[in-house]
Amino acid sequence: PYYVSINQNLYLEASLHSSDPSLKLFLDTCVASPTPHNFTTGSYAIIKNGCAKDPTYAEYSSRNRNILRFKFNAFQFIQSTPEVYLQCELVVCRAYDYSSRCYQGCVQRSKREASS
Repeated sequence: PYYVSINQNLYLEASLHSSDPSLKLFLDTCVASPTPHNFTTGSYAIIKNGCAKDPTYAEYSSRNRNILRFKFNAFQFIQSTPEVYLQCELVVCRAYDYSSRCYQGCVQRSKREASS
């Protein structure tokens, strides 16, 4: 566990353990939950489909494409649980493959229209 006070910045770093310099990391989705067993019901999206959902989210640049750094403000769920669990989905792409998910950035998924 990592301890931080409410409203303090929580800094995270993800790294790809590979010596291949032609790989790049991309943070697609990062969700917080009051329980480690359910990241859908009662969860809070920090990033979804590459789009920042939390206004305190910020990504930091890195010289190394294999390292991804970001931060957001620590918060507490309404249920007053003292713990918050994170589940993040990262994508590994070939660097400079501009058709890959890593270079698409924020993808707004359109909702399907319900037929009568």
